[in-house]
Amino acid sequence: MREIVHIQAGQCGNQIGAKFWEIISDEHGIDATGTYHGTSDLQLERLNVYYDEINKQEGKYVPRAVLVDLEPGTMDSVRSGKYGSLFRPDNFVFGQSGAGNNWATGHYTEGAELVDSVLDRIRKEAETCDCLQGFQLTHSLGGGTGSGLGTLLISKVREEYPDRIMMTFSVVPSPLVSDTVVEPYNATFSLHQLVENTDETYCIDNEALYNICFRTLKLPTPTYPDLNHLVSLTMSGVTTCLRFPGQLNADLRKLAVNMVPFPRLHFFIPGFAPLTSRSSEGYRASTVMELTQQMFDVNNIMAACDPRHGRYLTVAAIFRGQMSMKEVEQQVLNIQNKNSSNFVEWIPNNVKTAVCDIPPRGLKMSATFIGNNTAIQELFKRIAEQFKAMFARKAFVHWYLREGMDELEFTEAESDMHDLISEYQQYQDAAVEDDAEEEA
Repeated sequence: MREIVHIQAGQCGNQIGAKFWEIISDEHGIDATGTYHGTSDLQLERLNVYYDEINKQEGKYVPRAVLVDLEPGTMDSVRSGKYGSLFRPDNFVFGQSGAGNNWATGHYTEGAELVDSVLDRIRKEAETCDCLQGFQLTHSLGGGTGSGLGTLLISKVREEYPDRIMMTFSVVPSPLVSDTVVEPYNATFSLHQLVENTDETYCIDNEALYNICFRTLKLPTPTYPDLNHLVSLTMSGVTTCLRFPGQLNADLRKLAVNMVPFPRLHFFIPGFAPLTSRSSEGYRASTVMELTQQMFDVNNIMAACDPRHGRYLTVAAIFRGQMSMKEVEQQVLNIQNKNSSNFVEWIPNNVKTAVCDIPPRGLKMSATFIGNNTAIQELFKRIAEQFKAMFARKAFVHWYLREGMDELEFTEAESDMHDLISEYQQYQDAAVEDDAEEEA
């Protein structure tokens, strides 16, 4: 079995994570007590990827998850939630003081005190695996714990398991919905770490989720549970091939190898289809063609950048449901041919497809989209501009220096961000220059 250890850090990470476990427990027929009540053997076949079996007779399972926060509040709400009793009580690791939206507190002071006990739990989970595939972390980049302690955990886990895949679902700050004033600082420091230490990072953005709920799903007042539900749909889609038998088995490493053309450019834009409002559900065909078109649609993308402004380096499309491989390949090829200018031509077949036979609950078929598009630099540019504006006046910097950071770290993180942006830009322009040279 190819197991994955799941880590969720901070308030945002724990809320998304809790929703994720709700959805996949439902898909695998596991109830809130961890007992299996499924209808099909396929649900059990690869359950070990995310769950430990603790009692064969009763069919009792426990998620391989470590829940981390620097304050007890979020943990209590997860515990009192619908699936609270599912998690192993020892795997709740929390401090008492909170990080107070300060990256340095999460990374250097409070977080550093807690990190050993978290690593202890992660180690225990990893030791029970037969063949550990990698780690996934859910966190946000704008706060203190998810960003500071989250990135600290990533670098520590990386040291200990250098050959395992590290994937993160990171909620990046969005242009209109800003929860905290110091977001640009926290996000820049976090990205500085993620560029070096992760293999795959899915960038999710509250504003994009909000737009999907509002425009596409026609929810007049979207709430956080609605947004988290969208994120968990995507997470469940990305990990489908690992959890269910399908015609093509993709795992985290295959995904990384096919999706990351250059080591630093591993920030993906996720999307999901079908997304339709309740009222218009009956008017849409669920066909491979419809899914493929909707999947590449700018309105279905969960990060606030416009893929039409950039070019796709690589794309992964994961289809679920009963469908023919031939049709999937055909539709994906059609999209590539019609929008060839949106794909870089120096990676000829840059769409990877995977098909899994089992659709999500309540749908006939669905598709999950993962794009590596140069337009994601828009997201980084926004953060960089806000960072620059505040750092020019040294606003809020004393909070970080107080925790033992140095002003050099600010400038270093900032220049790393600019390097990343220009790297994306370089590959976006790559083909145009080459063609011009040939003509000359």
